[in-house]
Amino acid sequence: MRLLCVTLTILGLGAGSAAAMEPKACPTFVGAETRCFNGQDERGAWYWIAIPKAWNGALVVHSHGGPRLKAPQADDALEDLERFAVTVKEGFAWAGSNYRRPGYGVRSAAEDTETLRKIFWDRFGRPSRTYLHGQSWGGNVAAKTAELYGADAAGKLVYDGVLLTNAVHAGGTRAYDFRADLRAVYQYYCKNHPRPDETAYPLWKGLPSGKTLTNRELESRVNDCTGVNLPPDKRTAQQRRNLANILAVTRIPERTLVSHMTWSTFTFSDMVNRRLNGRNPFSNLGVRYVGSDDDAALNAGVERFAADPIAVKDLSVDSDLSGKLRAPTLTLHAKDDPTAFVEMEQAFHERVVKAGSQDLLVQAFTDEHEHSKLATPQYAAMLQALRAWVEKGEKPTPSTIAARCQAATAIYGEACHFDTDYSPPTLDSRSYPRSKPGLTP
Repeated sequence: MRLLCVTLTILGLGAGSAAAMEPKACPTFVGAETRCFNGQDERGAWYWIAIPKAWNGALVVHSHGGPRLKAPQADDALEDLERFAVTVKEGFAWAGSNYRRPGYGVRSAAEDTETLRKIFWDRFGRPSRTYLHGQSWGGNVAAKTAELYGADAAGKLVYDGVLLTNAVHAGGTRAYDFRADLRAVYQYYCKNHPRPDETAYPLWKGLPSGKTLTNRELESRVNDCTGVNLPPDKRTAQQRRNLANILAVTRIPERTLVSHMTWSTFTFSDMVNRRLNGRNPFSNLGVRYVGSDDDAALNAGVERFAADPIAVKDLSVDSDLSGKLRAPTLTLHAKDDPTAFVEMEQAFHERVVKAGSQDLLVQAFTDEHEHSKLATPQYAAMLQALRAWVEKGEKPTPSTIAARCQAATAIYGEACHFDTDYSPPTLDSRSYPRSKPGLTP
């Protein structure tokens, strides 16, 4: 592989090359007369690019969420382009990578994002402005991209602005503690993941290396214990008790319990077994769980585990953020996001304030209950506000963003849901606080 990369570089096909790019017929959702291109960079990451006929000269480089665990395919980015087709309709060029590899790895995904930016610039010239947009886990990726590659050697901005939507930007060492708690609390009540007749393993592993389990099989186990997929009146008394206790203690919404169990199984397995050399980045030592019908019994019987300092440090280096912003940064978050809790916004804000970058951050919130896609005119408003901030120096406020959204409703036919007075609680109010060895305060 090393020889192959060297050869490609000599031939002019190294990082940033657009040699493999091909024109493609655009999907209908990006509008008529849009130009589309598909390609693969030299590390194996596939990408799509869309340029509208009435291009405003600016580029949005998109970092998708996940992390996705299936092997990357050539058209994966079309899902992201469809979800955020508003970007193209607002006149921006759009570029999205599916990253070189499945699974966790913020820095490698950031490098793939930056490679795609280079590919676009090489092929189409430097845009008037280049923006980053990160969604969900992609918000962590985009923020890390801005930190690592936000300016060139001369200090000139490469990315002029950043938009993070429903982002997991609390960093890996804080963002997933509640899922480690979920595995411990779930197992205390359910005792079926693993089952008594299966080989025991530390719950923080997600799954032991080589263990085979499907999403459907996991969902079946969760349903057997909690009846979460059954109408409430069809659940047994034991299922109702188990479900009530698990939800109350972990503070996870019922509608995403199975999803969080999936991530705390398969994503944890990828993170621990493939990225952290089998070491544990999670700890629940000293955590006192509350909200059950017998907290004393729960805390006495729940599995406890201590984090490995090396794993914590490695995860922190890969995914934690410094809070040092280079460019104007907007965030948009649904108050009732059931996947990436809105409290992560407060954690991000605290980190930015500590770094002294608060003048470059504006956060907006909506009265919505979704994670993957919010109301379309809200994205239009955020893009317009970010562009006006970068190009005209007009720093937005939640109220001015909401006003832009209201104007966009006539175009997109959807309502706006901004709550301009909202301030999120701390992350510690949602995810039990704890200390970890190897993590710099």
